[in-house]
Amino acid sequence: MALPAVAPQAIAADMKRQGLGDWMELAHTWFVARLHDRTPAAQNARDYLVRRGLGDADVAAFGLGYAPRDHTALKDALVQKGAKVSELVECGLLIEVEGKAPYDRFRDRLIFPIHDQRGRIVSFGGRALSPDEKAKYLNGPETPLFHKGHMLFGLPGAVKLLGAETGGDLVVVEGYMDVLACQSARVAAV
Repeated sequence: MALPAVAPQAIAADMKRQGLGDWMELAHTWFVARLHDRTPAAQNARDYLVRRGLGDADVAAFGLGYAPRDHTALKDALVQKGAKVSELVECGLLIEVEGKAPYDRFRDRLIFPIHDQRGRIVSFGGRALSPDEKAKYLNGPETPLFHKGHMLFGLPGAVKLLGAETGGDLVVVEGYMDVLACQSARVAAV
């Protein structure tokens, strides 16, 4: 039996998602590097992690990063690598407001990468480091890569823990830091 031909639109959509996924991976690498910068703001982010009981091994294992306060730092870095501003808006890294140039969605925030079931980064969440910030947590928007209703933060790590343990249940908790705390204690949480 012959397999049905793949529609050109499906091929184009897959290529588009792959391209956006590449920018998400580069953004993640950039956020992780910013957490290790020798700036007072990055130190503030590292101090917050220490206060929450996360050591260097946990920070690395969970791929945590930091978004600087600058409104275009990530945009400038990724455009320099060849990204189109429209692609960065489409994958949720930038905010576009009519009459203004697009700017970084995440600023002065601890960054949590959000992975799909295959372990690919599809979005980010950010925790404000300033108590003056209106929103304590900021999540990425719906995009071609990220559908909030179909994702569970921490799922790939929880699946690994369930596979490594004999028995055990999947635990549902409220926030990013709760997932990290549970998984650090070898509890499969999402």
